[in-house]
Amino acid sequence: MQRDNELGDYLRARRHLTTPRQAGVPDDRDRRVPGLRREEVALLAGVSTDYYTRLEQGRERHPSGQVLQAIARALRLDDAASGHLFRLGLPAAASRAATTRVSDDLLRLLGGLHESPAFIVGAAQDILAANALAAALYAGFTRFDNLLRMIFLYPFAREFYLDWDTAAETAAANLRAASAEFPDDERIERVVGELSGHSPAFTALWERYEIRPRTREDKHFRHPRVGELHLHFESLAVTSAPGQHLSVYSAKPGSATADALVLLRELAARQDEQRTPTSSR
Repeated sequence: MQRDNELGDYLRARRHLTTPRQAGVPDDRDRRVPGLRREEVALLAGVSTDYYTRLEQGRERHPSGQVLQAIARALRLDDAASGHLFRLGLPAAASRAATTRVSDDLLRLLGGLHESPAFIVGAAQDILAANALAAALYAGFTRFDNLLRMIFLYPFAREFYLDWDTAAETAAANLRAASAEFPDDERIERVVGELSGHSPAFTALWERYEIRPRTREDKHFRHPRVGELHLHFESLAVTSAPGQHLSVYSAKPGSATADALVLLRELAARQDEQRTPTSSR
């Protein structure tokens, strides 16, 4: 990932994503840019157009916190996006390193979750560990290895995700959030490099610079064995292991999806029994 002028790239991308209506400026018909003009951001932030232009072009690399806060307001950035702006614009403190080893305690916790699909992901969205029900949920994929690779590189994803576009946008924005938190993570860089080289859809979303950590959402799948599943998703940060999250799916009690999960659990148990050799006495 190129970092020669990441602050400028980020400002430009966010400016293009901010509509005049969102910023409260007139939307004239002669507008030739998808979002705000540089001079409009500068006016809203209370800085000169020349200064803001130098920020985007990388000729000014030391903005004050006050200026960054004003630009964040002008671009209507939320907390996650503003935090990334400050990380790019101010001298960075020593960054944490993401961890990939799953502790024994966390593995025991994961193993005790029998009623819900659950798995551990790392900062680069690698699947670090999963329970049997999660493996059964994603069984249609060639490999259950990395959520980004599965969404963007595996053809089955467009059958599995009922709304693939939303899943793709969410995944890319979530990886951007991880990249912002762990800017020097080599594994994230490798995943981004691979996807950029093989998925134009990922490249287009990555260049939008949307930063949105995935914490909770409703997800809709079409499983090849049990049909449509409408699940609630929660992502819980593992504070003892930077970058790791425990992802858990749940279904509304009494729903068709809850019944489908029971069937999926039975199918997973049968497959496990078939894989386990019978010992003779």
